[in-house]
Amino acid sequence: MITLSITAALIVACALYVISLYNGLVDKKTRAEEAWSGIEVQLKRRHNLIPNLIETVKGYASHEQQTFEKVVNARNNAIKTGQSSTASTAQAETVLSGALRQLFALAEDYPDLKANTNFLDLQEQLKELEDHIQMARRFYNGSTRDLNIMVDSFPSNLVAQRFSFNRFDFFELDEIESADVKKAPVVRF
Repeated sequence: MITLSITAALIVACALYVISLYNGLVDKKTRAEEAWSGIEVQLKRRHNLIPNLIETVKGYASHEQQTFEKVVNARNNAIKTGQSSTASTAQAETVLSGALRQLFALAEDYPDLKANTNFLDLQEQLKELEDHIQMARRFYNGSTRDLNIMVDSFPSNLVAQRFSFNRFDFFELDEIESADVKKAPVVRF
């Protein structure tokens, strides 16, 4: 009778532990999904700001059509790939950042544009959005790290495998390596 009670208590304790691990995995996964949603909100705000920025710049630099097309194409590609994997979203956003850098480099050639209040306001809004994207990215990557640790660690990895919890990819923006982007000159003595 006592061994039956001990056995039942062990089974209940193991079941409660598995439930606890499962709930922890659900919590971590939900936090990572919420964090990704935060990134998507900031990226959408960025994508929505770009047409206004282009229209402002066009008024001063209308013959820079190639640069405008690069920005528009990069924005459209970023919007299109925003619904796919984390890696493809990061790659598209990196290309968009490079195109935006080219657009802002145009301002150096047009003093009237640099003094335009609409341009300055849009530039400031974009800078703030970039800061928000970085904060959202850090939050997402931290949530992803926590989930991935549970998915990989013993004994929670047994529960994760059983209930198909998978690792999430980190959201990493790479520096663009393109001949189109102006690079700092190399100085040699």
